[in-house]
Amino acid sequence: MKVVVIQGPNLNMLGVREQNIYGPMKLDDIHAQMEEYAKQNGVEIEFFQSNLEGEIVDRLQECLGDADGIIINPAAYTHTSIAIRDAIAAIQIPTVEVHLSNIHQREEFRHTSLTAPVCAGQIVGFGPFGYHLAMMSIIQIIREITAMREAQAGQQAQVALQEN
Repeated sequence: MKVVVIQGPNLNMLGVREQNIYGPMKLDDIHAQMEEYAKQNGVEIEFFQSNLEGEIVDRLQECLGDADGIIINPAAYTHTSIAIRDAIAAIQIPTVEVHLSNIHQREEFRHTSLTAPVCAGQIVGFGPFGYHLAMMSIIQIIREITAMREAQAGQQAQVALQEN
């Protein structure tokens, strides 16, 4: 099982920027915690951060055939990027959107997420712990999809045996 974590613009500045909103933890520290949880659960994890919309779209497309799940914090692009939204929809890989702050309690323009409707779920407002919740969620989603596919394959095999 492989999960790709995609971080949007300015998240590389965590621990420096607006600590009253985003807290003091650096992105590398968040990733280290995620990596530890992934290791405990037998999950391969890969991290990507970019301040550029097109690079995020490219990385999403590269996940096709390579990743079982995605955790994404599109950051400011959450509210503006139809391109990122369309990339998530196109690849049809289970995706969980996460935000450190509660975007629904902030400025009006942050209340709308263009990406959330094409994601399996959205986790907001829990600070760095939100990434842990996202990891738990995406692992569960992937396991449920895998179990469903295995059950369907078993049913198809039963039908094929009965037809012979």
